[in-house]
Amino acid sequence: MGPGLRERLVPPYTRPSERMWALLGVSPGLADRIWRLAAWGGPLLVALLAGLLRFWNLDKPHAVIFDETYYAKDSWALINQGYEGAWPKDIDKTILTDPSSVLIPTEPGYVVHPPMGKWVIGLGEKIFDFTPFGWRFMVALLGTLSVLMLCRIGRRLFRSTFLGCLAGLLLAVDGLHFVMSRTALLDQVLMFFVLASFGCLIVDRDRARRRLAAALPVDEEGVLRPDAAVAENQRLGWRPWRLAAGVMLGLAFATKWNGLYIMAAFGLMTVLWDAGGRRTAGAFRPYLAVLRRDLVPAFVSVVPVALVTYVATWTGWIASDKGYFRNWAAEQDRIGGGGFWSWLPDWLRSLWHYETEVYEFHVNLTSHHTYQSNPWSWIVLGRPVSYFYESPAPGEKGCPANATEKCAQEVLALGTPLLWWAACFAILYILWRWFFRRDWRAGAIACGIAAGWVPWFLYQERTIFLFYAVVFVPFLCLAVTMMIGAIVGPPGSSERRRTFGAVGAGVLVLLIVWNFIYFWPIYTGQAIPMDSWRSRMWLDTWV
Repeated sequence: MGPGLRERLVPPYTRPSERMWALLGVSPGLADRIWRLAAWGGPLLVALLAGLLRFWNLDKPHAVIFDETYYAKDSWALINQGYEGAWPKDIDKTILTDPSSVLIPTEPGYVVHPPMGKWVIGLGEKIFDFTPFGWRFMVALLGTLSVLMLCRIGRRLFRSTFLGCLAGLLLAVDGLHFVMSRTALLDQVLMFFVLASFGCLIVDRDRARRRLAAALPVDEEGVLRPDAAVAENQRLGWRPWRLAAGVMLGLAFATKWNGLYIMAAFGLMTVLWDAGGRRTAGAFRPYLAVLRRDLVPAFVSVVPVALVTYVATWTGWIASDKGYFRNWAAEQDRIGGGGFWSWLPDWLRSLWHYETEVYEFHVNLTSHHTYQSNPWSWIVLGRPVSYFYESPAPGEKGCPANATEKCAQEVLALGTPLLWWAACFAILYILWRWFFRRDWRAGAIACGIAAGWVPWFLYQERTIFLFYAVVFVPFLCLAVTMMIGAIVGPPGSSERRRTFGAVGAGVLVLLIVWNFIYFWPIYTGQAIPMDSWRSRMWLDTWV
């Protein structure tokens, strides 16, 4: 007999079998307490591991690496004066040697990304000063918290504490996520807000379906029964988690503009979830019911909330009188060029002009870069980005004194190869589960991957990089976790099937962890012999 209506609306969490507890000599009461403790204890332990890895020697290398040269300085100006300044080109060395002597430029600087990510980075600088540790602190913190979030999201998605913790562990040992957690760039901040919005929508889905279940009739035997009238007309009430998702999506959009595509994808996903819930509850016309009852609240909860959140992140620029293009509208009014829109506030017209200029910059960014890559190659790690590289001589900067040649010291933004290559198969698996088994979990994961990846195919002439893929790395980890769960087998499988599946899954996970450890030196910028560095360049395009 298949699951009942209540279980289909809100599936129960998987508990370890009584036989397993009996073999361990654990009483049922103690087993229940352990299981409840593991719901938070397991994710916290995984997050602790991730945090230890990410905060270890966070200030190394003591350098301004890759695009930190933009975001570290812009964040410092933003957090101190409300707008970004025009920094001298040769200031990085002074920042590293004597940051207290560095004056923040009052002349406004032209920047091409919204301010939210820089507010986040700047908060770390405000606490820990204008140093590599300071500008990397908040990114490392968000990277650690994203591991905790993924554990809890995976637990709710798969109804399994073990699989949730496994998803978090895979994220903790992914090289791209790890390197991005230790570098002051915007994409890791964007990833955090995207994952947070996804988690909010998952919670909202569960709560909405519980309300539907509570409204459905129960027969004499206590069995929940579908009811078309209830399923099509029941109002789902106040949905604070969807509002929270709207705020998170606004913060994502306010970090980098590709958050707009994710907002559109997630907005459609939550509406389809509502239709699926009403269909399961017995609605004959679930999409019409959603159109009548859910579409407007869903739109208001996401789009206007996200837009208001976006504008709010520009408060420092709005409150200033020196931000780039801040006085554009006033200047237009002065020369009589305000036009029809002159009745709008000058800050709003100036902001709109700024945004149009930035849009033109982004769509026309086609200058060649050594590390640019086609999005088709991202999933197989075709062209990773080197954030930092030096060749210290023997006896210098950690290079062994007995080395026969110079060492290599690199920070390479490379995903853990075995994890990403396993994800290639996992993506095919979740697409199969979604198309042929109508598994909503697979569809949700696929939506997260597609929302962060597919839009870049529209801009293949633009200069783009593999590290943009960090936005959908958590969803790759969920996909691999779902595939590993299938390898282990469902709880009702034979003991032999489960044993062989567990061994196979365990070997895969251990290989992924080993792979992360193997690449550790080139994730953390350690000086290693040149031969050791060459042995880690598995593909010619990694050099």
